[in-house]
Amino acid sequence: MPAAAGPHMSDNRGMPDLSPDPVTAVTAVSAVTAVTGVTGVTAVTAATAATAATAVTADSAAELTDSIGAGTVIVALSGGVDSAVAALLLRQAGHTVQGLFMVNWEDDEDSYCTAAQDYQDARRVAALLDIPLHRANFAAEYRERVFAHFLREYAAGRTPNPDVLCNREIKFGVCLDYMLRLGARWIATGHYARVRRTGSRASLLKAHDGGKDQSYFLHSVSQAALAKTLFPLGELHKDEVRRRAHAAGLPVFDKRDSTGICFIGERPFAEFLGRYVAASPGPIESDSGRVVGEHRGLAFYTLGQRAGLKVGGRAGAAAAPWYVAAKDPRRNALIVVQDPDHPLLLSSEFQAGEVYWLDGEPPGIEFDCSVKTRYRQRDLSCTVSVRDRGCVHVRLAQPARAVTPGQYAVFYAGERCLGGGVIAAVRPSASAPLAPAVAYTQIFDRRGHDG
Repeated sequence: MPAAAGPHMSDNRGMPDLSPDPVTAVTAVSAVTAVTGVTGVTAVTAATAATAATAVTADSAAELTDSIGAGTVIVALSGGVDSAVAALLLRQAGHTVQGLFMVNWEDDEDSYCTAAQDYQDARRVAALLDIPLHRANFAAEYRERVFAHFLREYAAGRTPNPDVLCNREIKFGVCLDYMLRLGARWIATGHYARVRRTGSRASLLKAHDGGKDQSYFLHSVSQAALAKTLFPLGELHKDEVRRRAHAAGLPVFDKRDSTGICFIGERPFAEFLGRYVAASPGPIESDSGRVVGEHRGLAFYTLGQRAGLKVGGRAGAAAAPWYVAAKDPRRNALIVVQDPDHPLLLSSEFQAGEVYWLDGEPPGIEFDCSVKTRYRQRDLSCTVSVRDRGCVHVRLAQPARAVTPGQYAVFYAGERCLGGGVIAAVRPSASAPLAPAVAYTQIFDRRGHDG
């Protein structure tokens, strides 16, 4: 459910009004007072906010001052604690800061949508920090460049990651362009990642907080976009971010982190997907070929999945959970096993397509590095062989579980992200009652269109 735009609000539908939200036309104290009718707002004076902000240690602020110089920074304010603290640090560093709240999803009229509340939280943060707040609507671009690709992939039985496309196409694509039109010299977000600048080149590094590092989702952001981007939280751990938010009196200091895919939120995934992808029932088969149940459609399952199979106990089968091990689109069959480390779930090699290298080219024709095949996975040692047309062949030093077509393989050299691509074909450690590699037959170009 989109947040309602008020009078004079900056909005990029049609000819954009580049003026900030009127909440910033008044002092911080009166602006905070004006929005205290929203649940959870604590009215503080501008002097109190300034005192609290000064009390927070300013090591990160000093680093920001030294590294980027002067100029307006526009922060993507999501209404969460991370982007709020990113703006706080930049204000502490003495920069001219503005905020921008993005609307990327509309036509959602159920209780799972949090956009309206998130916008109000962003307004409160902007008021407390005494910075202008813009609001921009990128819902049309999101549907074209991210959501359409998401549906095509699921309909084909693969498991995409829309957050990667959202970063590349929306946050660091059309949104970045919009921020630059507003006069930004730099843009900033609350992502946990770091950028190292060497001359005209920008390297993407892992965040210091390994548990929150988000470089995986940023691996395909263009070099030009990274060169304009600041990640103020890259040196901080999450508990320190919340401590600083609390010390500065930010009203979102204890707001829970968002989880799941942004346009799905907390709603049941199958329920949401079922609104767009038709059911196509077929057999659920064991690794021996025995039919043990019926699935609602391959699109509704992913490799390694345990919940929601509705197989239950079967005569002659062990009293153990079932796991999705493979899909056979040709027969519309879902293959399941009862061992979480079954050979069908383990892979020692795979291919990836549409590979994007942050330096513009791979480190070599064949090289050793580490790879993540899903977010928050430990780094896996591997050897990468570069093929034609942006494809690579990856050999893992040790078998990995549930390497999934449609997900991203992201490569690292220590803390530096090299780039990544879409997992295209996976060869399991054992033969299955289907082709030995589950092929990713449709490759998409850099804008997310058929190519």
